[in-house]
Amino acid sequence: MEDAETERREVRATYDYIADHFAQTREYAWPEVEEFVDDAPYAAVALDLGCGNGRHAELLADHADRVLAADASRGLLDTARERAAERGFDADLVQADAARLPVRDRTVELAVYVATLHHLPSRAARVGSLDELARVLVPEGRALVSAWSTAHEKFGRTEGFDTTVDWTLPGGETVERFYHIYSPAEFRDDVAESDLELVDFEVSSGNCYGVVRPAGE
Repeated sequence: MEDAETERREVRATYDYIADHFAQTREYAWPEVEEFVDDAPYAAVALDLGCGNGRHAELLADHADRVLAADASRGLLDTARERAAERGFDADLVQADAARLPVRDRTVELAVYVATLHHLPSRAARVGSLDELARVLVPEGRALVSAWSTAHEKFGRTEGFDTTVDWTLPGGETVERFYHIYSPAEFRDDVAESDLELVDFEVSSGNCYGVVRPAGE
């Protein structure tokens, strides 16, 4: 448990360190997220889990009365706060671990959880975060979950694996970031192991994308 907590603190510290530069490279919402949100019913409460600089929270703000934007990195939340002020959208910014959300049960109707699951350093943490997403979704709620996949041309493997990927800062300094690279089958298995179930699944742009809902609903 201590090792897992240490690894999660290291991931958080990494994104605090690179937050400003990282945010500058994440200007636009992903097309897959835009399509999902555009097709979803208008929501009372939406959640951007692993919100980064708030680019998808901004998208959700046009589709919900209230947006919760959660990230483990305080540095990234600061960039999201700046974006919201500059662009005039509202989001409640919350520093939170994806596996321990300070959100009441069954309150979220619409959620996006993209490019974050793969940073959690153990399967238990990843499945636990999916359980948390299931907990906060209303029974009819829907979420889009994504993770980097072995289908990406960068990887010549078919089984899921742990790795580090360098982030290069201005000036040439490189910072390692933890990733778990999912095989499509493993992504499906982790969703099945959690309290979520898949509604739809695809591999696009080297990522696994799953539209999910609470299991058994």
